[in-house]
Amino acid sequence: MVNNTHYRYYSSFRGAMANFFYFKPSAITLHVFVALCAVPAYSQTANNNTSDTVVVSAGALKVDTALQETPQSVSVITQKELETRAPQKLDEALRYTAGVTAQPYGADNDTDWFKVRGFDAATYLDNSRLFRDGYYTWLLEPYGFEQIEVVKGASAVLFGESTPGGAVNVVTKKPLFTPKGEFFLEAGNNDQRGFGFDVAGHASDDGDIRYRVVGLMKQADGELDKTDNKRIYLAPSLAMALSDDTMLTLMATYLHDDGTPTNPFFPAAGTLIDSPYGKIKPSANLGEPDYDKYKRSQFSAGYLLEHDIDTTWRFSQRLNYGYNSLTLRSVYAFPNADTSATSLARGVVFRDGNSQSITFDNNLTGQWDSERLEHTLLAGAEIQYHRTKGDEQDSYAFSPINPWNPVYGQYVPLDPADNINRTINKTQASLYSRYQIKLDGKWIGVAGMRYDQVKTENKNQTAHNDKSRNDGEVSVNAGLMYLADNGLSPYTSYSQSFEVMSTIDPATGDLYKPLKGEQIEAGVKYTPSFLDGYLNIAWFSIEQKNALVTNPDTSVATQTGKVTSTGAEAEGFVKLTDNVNVQASYTYTNAKTDNTGGQGRKQTALIPEHMASAWINYTLPVTGSGELTLGSGVRYLGKSKDNPASSDRTVSAAALWDAAVIYKLNKQWQLQVNVNNLLNKEYISACDYYCYYGQSRSVVVQTKYSW
Repeated sequence: MVNNTHYRYYSSFRGAMANFFYFKPSAITLHVFVALCAVPAYSQTANNNTSDTVVVSAGALKVDTALQETPQSVSVITQKELETRAPQKLDEALRYTAGVTAQPYGADNDTDWFKVRGFDAATYLDNSRLFRDGYYTWLLEPYGFEQIEVVKGASAVLFGESTPGGAVNVVTKKPLFTPKGEFFLEAGNNDQRGFGFDVAGHASDDGDIRYRVVGLMKQADGELDKTDNKRIYLAPSLAMALSDDTMLTLMATYLHDDGTPTNPFFPAAGTLIDSPYGKIKPSANLGEPDYDKYKRSQFSAGYLLEHDIDTTWRFSQRLNYGYNSLTLRSVYAFPNADTSATSLARGVVFRDGNSQSITFDNNLTGQWDSERLEHTLLAGAEIQYHRTKGDEQDSYAFSPINPWNPVYGQYVPLDPADNINRTINKTQASLYSRYQIKLDGKWIGVAGMRYDQVKTENKNQTAHNDKSRNDGEVSVNAGLMYLADNGLSPYTSYSQSFEVMSTIDPATGDLYKPLKGEQIEAGVKYTPSFLDGYLNIAWFSIEQKNALVTNPDTSVATQTGKVTSTGAEAEGFVKLTDNVNVQASYTYTNAKTDNTGGQGRKQTALIPEHMASAWINYTLPVTGSGELTLGSGVRYLGKSKDNPASSDRTVSAAALWDAAVIYKLNKQWQLQVNVNNLLNKEYISACDYYCYYGQSRSVVVQTKYSW
């Protein structure tokens, strides 16, 4: 069972196959971007697009924390941003966030793909880990998001086993103190149709019991010919005040997807490389539409119990159970750089199975003051369990296809009798503590430590081949920050990470050792008194050890390499007037890898050295109680490289333009239009053995009624 989530069908004849999925972008003009970058940007967002104190929820940092007083880089995408840009997927919602490479694999309808600071990012739902084992991944519905929190860099002290680039925590909508409701209808290109609702109210006269129900149904065709997806989503929640000091929140989500998977793995020849046969259409389906199948059913349920012991101490207990079933048949073409080839060999992925996970976290938070000091102490214990079980088969001898003139139906389906039945178990028990001190309201110091005991099991029931290992890991972090009177807040921090792998090393026959990571970060956060906004700048250096390096002669991957990522980020927000606000970001990433086929250290595939974005909102009143908001944004993706073990080819830069128009007729009715990639620019988003087209223009029109 493939585990490394940034694998893509690297199969070819060497049999180095792996995962799959892909995405979209948009543009404006360079001089506009430069002007916007001169202003503070914004992904450490301000609530409701103002510079009110932005707080990261206890979900991401375990303690409610003001962003401008946090000695590490964290970005928050607020509900206001989500409503304005109306993303259809989680990775779409991250396209304007500094440090995040969103949708490098182009347009995919069955997985979210994004990288933070050059690495895959761990994903959390209300602070509960969404595990990935190969194709068994979780998808999230943006309509159910309250906000998104991106914690940059190694964060093992907070999360335990995780990637060094960062973690993305999605905070879901929960019961409100003020009843509200809304209903929407939407339609768009690619035959997109849908409706949804969000209703919150009181289940008791005194408001001690509150509820919220969020749901939608939608369907749309995919970017590729003969692909599609239908979705049903439902998320009820209930908050109960058990006493003046105790609150219990019950949460559940259900998501069902059913469609034909998008498989945009295109050969370099005919896409990045000119071919005598012309360009392969971005909509060309190199799979088998009548055989390909994608069906996913997800269910999660849990609770959050919060109790104020006294004025100093608070106890929090969080439990979440998740279940994810998957049916996948996905045919793909092999990579190809030979411009004379007119026929591509193909492979197929067969997965039938499910994954289950349980997260149980208990912690105490204490906050108290002494004469010159403010103290915050967090201490907790956490248990995480994950199991993936299913039938799997990978064939590298499916029928060939002509990418310029695909003909379907000439194939022999896989025989389920050849499947391998595999189970992967992962158990993690953790103790953690984090202490923050504030001296004279100026100096902030943070220090944390965590111990994780992780047991991993990979059981091949068909071959009766069981492998397991136990890993005990100690992780630390520390940070220092100074709050100057002029609004400047310089800081520095150090943090560690480890990532447990559930795949088997073919060289040793045992499970791979955990990947080890560490990060050094320095930066400054600026909140000037004369400006309604802020600017945050960070420099980082990340190193991951025990990284996989494939021997070009044997195609066997061993843990002899390292991956590094050094760079800088700038992001900010400014409210120029009551009607105009601007957000902008810039990211420089120098990501290097040893996995180059014996060529030394080279630039990592998929990660542009330079990325930038800017978004401006202009709101103006219209007749009566109406209001018109015009939003426009540009995303710039700099040049990137193909996988260095494959080639030294360069992927050209692209600038993409997005726009939004929101017309509030009155307090009840609203009309909204969102257009991404407004100019319908055709471009290659990235190459990694394969090449991937970015998403074409998308248009969604929505009408909403609120009460």
